[in-house]
Amino acid sequence: MSFSPKTRIVAAYTVCTVVWGTTWFSIRLTIGPGGYPTYEAAALRFTIAVTVIALCVPWELARLGERLGRTLPWLCAAGLINSMSYGLLYKAEESVPGSVAAVIYGALPLLTALTAGATRSEKISAGQIAGGTMALFGITILFWDRLHVSHEQAMGVALVAGAVLANAGYLLVYKRKVHSEPSLAATGVFLAATGAGLWCISLGLGWQPLPWPPPTRPSVALVYLGVAGTVVTFVCYLYLIRHVGVATASTLIIAESVVALGVDRLWERQGKLELLSYIGAAVALAGSAVSIVLKPEETPPS
Repeated sequence: MSFSPKTRIVAAYTVCTVVWGTTWFSIRLTIGPGGYPTYEAAALRFTIAVTVIALCVPWELARLGERLGRTLPWLCAAGLINSMSYGLLYKAEESVPGSVAAVIYGALPLLTALTAGATRSEKISAGQIAGGTMALFGITILFWDRLHVSHEQAMGVALVAGAVLANAGYLLVYKRKVHSEPSLAATGVFLAATGAGLWCISLGLGWQPLPWPPPTRPSVALVYLGVAGTVVTFVCYLYLIRHVGVATASTLIIAESVVALGVDRLWERQGKLELLSYIGAAVALAGSAVSIVLKPEETPPS
């Protein structure tokens, strides 16, 4: 049974939105009290993901150089930049709630659109700039009750901002330099480079021993992050980057932030959403829609 390109794009966007919307809390559960050391947890997440991919497509691994050609070094470069993004994000979530991190990540669509336009990686419309700005404003409203940042959280906020910059960087490298269709094996190379970078960060900053026996809840969250939150989502995300562009794909953060709010309220802060939260969600989603609808016409890659 075959699906149209539009259906595949919508499905990939939806999967990334729903799953990544739950990963903010899953990260905090993995590295929280009784859990795993921060950088080691991030590295283990990507190690699990690469192991799953290697078990799924072992026959493709021997032909990676032949199949990917000059794309291979750029996939590795993008993965290493991604490791910086995740290293900063995991460290930030030691002190910053997932919803606050999502607020800062709300700048990603606008930042990506601006950098993509400045580097001529993609054509960017005024509508995308307006939509990204509108979405950022909506997320700020959405999480307004979580924006009272203490001095202890200030460093965490700065780390998330750095993660956003690194995220935008790897998106542009991938868009400009990776021209082949993102196969599962190619995704594995990208994730392996990310994992390798995170292990280097862990060793460079001082290896922390892993808990033994493995704690149940943090371990379940870690496996969930490795399989659903990495393998499944990055396959979908890299497909989106190739077919809708980095500026449009980056608007995922808007919709997933709404999911993150619900998870955050359910598990970390019991209570119902207030009117202001619903208004913020509506503005954020409207901004995301503006960015998608008013994007320039793109020629699909051959």
